[in-house]
Amino acid sequence: MRYINAAVVLPEELVEKLQEYIQGEYLYIPARKNEHKVWGELSGARKEINKRNDDILKAYLAGASVEELSESFFLSTYAIRKIIYQK
Repeated sequence: MRYINAAVVLPEELVEKLQEYIQGEYLYIPARKNEHKVWGELSGARKEINKRNDDILKAYLAGASVEELSESFFLSTYAIRKIIYQK
């Protein structure tokens, strides 16, 4: 999330109205419900995690143990089991 100066993007009247409630602070304005992005959608992190989880499942089905996967992927055995059983 990046910082945007309200005075640059909002009408002066709206900035003055907002200043009645908050000044010199950060204000988070959430996306509309139907326009909300899923975590990691914009950065590609979600895609990378899904690929990693698929790789873990494939390795497990090919015979790798939970402990081996834990060491290979630097995750706890609990996390590995969770990934395997949710797929």
